[in-house]
Amino acid sequence: MVDEMGKQLSVSRRNVGIFAHVDAGKTTTTEHLLYHSGRIRALGSVDSGTAQTDSMDVERERGISVRSATTAFSWKETFINLVDTPGHVDFLSEVERSLRVMDGAILIVSAVEGVQSQTEMIWHALQSLQIPTLLYVNKMDRIGADPARVLQEIHKQLTPMAVPIYAPLGIEDTFRGAVNVLAEGAPSAPTPGFDLAAAVEKLSELDEPLLSSYIEGVPIPAREVKTTLQRYARQGLAYPLLVGASSKGIGIEELMEAILDYLPGPSGSAEQPLSAVVFKVERDKTMGRMAYVRVYEGTIRNRDTLFNATRGVEEKVTQIRKIDGRRAEDIGLVAAGDIAAVCGLTQVRIGDVLGRPEAVPPAPRLAVPLLTVQVHAQSDAQYPALVAALQELTDEDPLLDLQWLQEERELHVKVMGAIQLEILTSLLDSRFGLQARFDQPSVIYKETPSKSGEGFIAYTMPKPCWAILRFQIEPGEPGSGLVYQSLVRGEQLLAQYQNEVERRVPEALQQGLLGWEVTDLKVTLTYGEHHVWHTHPLDFAVATPMGLMQGLAETGTKLLEPMLQVRITVPEAYGGKVLSDLVQMRAIFDPPQISGDRFVVEGRLPAATSLDYPVKLSAMSGGRGVITSSFGGYQPSPPDVQAERKRRGVNPLDQSKYILAVRKALST
Repeated sequence: MVDEMGKQLSVSRRNVGIFAHVDAGKTTTTEHLLYHSGRIRALGSVDSGTAQTDSMDVERERGISVRSATTAFSWKETFINLVDTPGHVDFLSEVERSLRVMDGAILIVSAVEGVQSQTEMIWHALQSLQIPTLLYVNKMDRIGADPARVLQEIHKQLTPMAVPIYAPLGIEDTFRGAVNVLAEGAPSAPTPGFDLAAAVEKLSELDEPLLSSYIEGVPIPAREVKTTLQRYARQGLAYPLLVGASSKGIGIEELMEAILDYLPGPSGSAEQPLSAVVFKVERDKTMGRMAYVRVYEGTIRNRDTLFNATRGVEEKVTQIRKIDGRRAEDIGLVAAGDIAAVCGLTQVRIGDVLGRPEAVPPAPRLAVPLLTVQVHAQSDAQYPALVAALQELTDEDPLLDLQWLQEERELHVKVMGAIQLEILTSLLDSRFGLQARFDQPSVIYKETPSKSGEGFIAYTMPKPCWAILRFQIEPGEPGSGLVYQSLVRGEQLLAQYQNEVERRVPEALQQGLLGWEVTDLKVTLTYGEHHVWHTHPLDFAVATPMGLMQGLAETGTKLLEPMLQVRITVPEAYGGKVLSDLVQMRAIFDPPQISGDRFVVEGRLPAATSLDYPVKLSAMSGGRGVITSSFGGYQPSPPDVQAERKRRGVNPLDQSKYILAVRKALST
C-alpha cells in the first residue's frame, strides 16, 4: 500500500505528462483527476485562479500555465506522478524538459479545434522518444465539437494507429458520456470509427494472429482486443483514444483507468548505482534552490553526497521533498522510478545528470528562441538587483540565456514571443519588486561560412606566450550546427592544450563577422604548436578566437534567417488577401485548400517579416482567422536583407588591441 504522498518503494507507479495545445483543457483535466481520485476535496478553476497546479501569482491572474507543475494522486493502489505542462508555444521549453522524464503521456486534443500546431510538435517529440501515449479528445460538450472530424485529423496528421476505446454518447449540449467499445456486449457506436470493429481493423495491422482471425471472419472477443491493445500501447505502437468533457468531470474516471491499463510503469532498480536527471529548478524561500529530479536507477537519501556528472562536482542533499501543487512534504528518500525535489544542490542546473549518465534518456529539442530583447532597469541603482533576478529566472529557464554586458551596462535575454515578455515583466514585479522595461524584440539571425578556408594564428608576442594554431573551416549541412575535430597528434600539441582549444571554439563562434552566432560549419584543427618554456594553457584561450576570426575573414559569412512553419485558416472570403500578404512576407507556401467554407494554406515564412501578422490577421478577419506556427529552421537570407549586430567586446581580428584587452592592459 501507499501513504498519501507515496513514500513506499514497492508501490505500483506511473509517471505521466499531460500535454496539449493552449486552451485544450490540460489544467482543468488535471484538476478533475485530483478531485475524482480524492486527492483534493474541492475543485479549483483555471479562470478563477484556484487550480492546484497554477501556483504562481501570474498563472492565477492570467489563467494560463507558465511553468510545468508536478502533482500526484493514487488510483486503485497505483501512485501516479503527474506533470501538467504549459500549452502556449512561448513556454515550449517547459514542455521539452518534462518530456524527458515521463514513462507515459496524455495528449489532449480539443473536439472543436482539433489537431493544432503545438499538438503536432509535441506528438513528434513523443514519437522520437517512443513514449507510450493516450489520446484524449476533450470539450465534447462544446458547440462545434466533431469527434469524427477530429479522429480523421488525428489519423492523418498524428498517427493512423489511434484506436478509439470509448464512443461518445451524444455531442455538444447532448453529450452525456461515453461507452466502452472494448467491453463485452457494447452497443454499436453512432459515430463512425468509434466501435470494436474499427479497433480490430487497426490492431490487425500490428498483430498477425488478430489479422488472421479478422480475414477469416472469426469473431474476436472484446477482452482479446483489449489485451492486444494493452501490449502494443505499452510499447508505444498503438494509441488508445478516449473522449470526455473535463470541465463537467465526464470521462475522467475512464482516463484514470486507461492510465493503469495502457501506460507502462517505470523500470529501474533502487539497488543499482544512482542515475538521475534534473528537469526543473526552483528557488524556495526557506530551502533555497530545489532541483526536481527523476530517478532512473538507485536511491537518493537525506544527507547523501551526490556526484553531478555534468559539472564534475559533489554536493550534499539536505532535504528531499514531494511537491504536490502548492504543498510539500519531507519524504527522506526518492528511489528509482520516482520524482521528487532535492534541496542542497547549490550548483545544479537544468539538464544535469546525477550519478551515472547511462540510464538517462536524451533530451528532445523543441524550443528555439527566435527573438532577443534588451532589458532596462528603472534606475542605474537597480541594475545589480535586476541582473540577480534575471539570473535566477535563467536558472529556471536556461533558454533565456541572460547576457550582462557590464561595460555597456546592457542586459539581453532571448525569448519565444510577446506573451513570454509580458510574463517576465509580471514576474520581475510580483516576485522581485522590480519595474523593468523591455525594448522591442529583434529577430536572432545567424551566420555560416560562405566557402571553405583556413585560419592561422601565431601568438608568440609579447612574451611570455606561445600558441600556434591552424584551422580548416568548411560550410556544413543546414541544421548541422558546429562540428569540431582535431587532426593534431599529442606529441605536436599536448592534450591539455588541445582540450583548451576545443573548449574555446564554441565561445569564439558566438560572434561572427556580422556579430551573430556562426553555425552549420565544420572546424578542423590541422596544426598546433606549443613551447616548452613560454606556453601557458590560457595562451590557447587567447589564440583560438583570433585564429577562427582570421579564418572567417577569409571564407566570408552569409546571413541566415529563422523561418516559421505556419498554417493559416480563414473564412474563404479572406483567402485572396492572405495569399497577397504571404507574397509580401516572402513566404513559400503550398497550394491552398478549401475545407467547407474555410480557406487553409500552409507554408514557411521568415520570422522577421511576420512578427505582427497574427494581430493583423485577427483584425482583418474579424477574429475568425487562425494562424499556428512552429520553428522551421534557418535558411540563407536574400541578398537585400541586411542585419548586423553591434559586437560585444574587442574584435579578435584587431589582434594587437584584442591581446591587450584580454591581458587587461588596454587603456580606456
